[in-house]
Amino acid sequence: MGEPRRAVRRYRFVGDSAGGEERAVLVLRVPEIGAGVSLPGIVAAKCGAQVTLSDSEELPQCLEISQQSCLLNHLPHVPVVGITWGRISPELLSLAPIDIILGSDVFFDPKDFEDILTTVYFLLEKNPHAQFWTTYQVRSADWSIEALLYKWKLKSIHIPLHSFSADKEHLASSSLPSRHTIEMMIISLARSDGT
Repeated sequence: MGEPRRAVRRYRFVGDSAGGEERAVLVLRVPEIGAGVSLPGIVAAKCGAQVTLSDSEELPQCLEISQQSCLLNHLPHVPVVGITWGRISPELLSLAPIDIILGSDVFFDPKDFEDILTTVYFLLEKNPHAQFWTTYQVRSADWSIEALLYKWKLKSIHIPLHSFSADKEHLASSSLPSRHTIEMMIISLARSDGT
């Protein structure tokens, strides 16, 4: 058996605004799946993460929208790749080691739930210390991913929006959250005992 994979971390050095000493800052590697307009990935890149944006290789207009978001936000260096949920492709295989996977409102159609979790499982198996951070709008009380999480040996932790002051009807001067129910969870590999 080979040596276990070590988590790959990258650091950059920054000085404080007063010109003081430099310090090492962890640079997280963050792909966003189903990126669309790419708001979470753009914010992560603006905060210093090494981001890769992805959307379906079958939807070139979505990839173009992600690229335009990068350009409009002065981030021309952020790669945009075609990754279709549920498919093992060269683009998926060539992703660098990752720390956090982002997915904003990817659970909008139950027919895609298993393909999304298949892709997430593949990435987490390659990067066992990584996590999938996702938010979604509750569209039906009958929709659930619990059985699929169990099938793919994944676990989830619900993150209450009030824990980071995101439970307001108007958030950041936007009425987008409005009266919709938005949930956040972090998905990771379950241990062999199911926890």
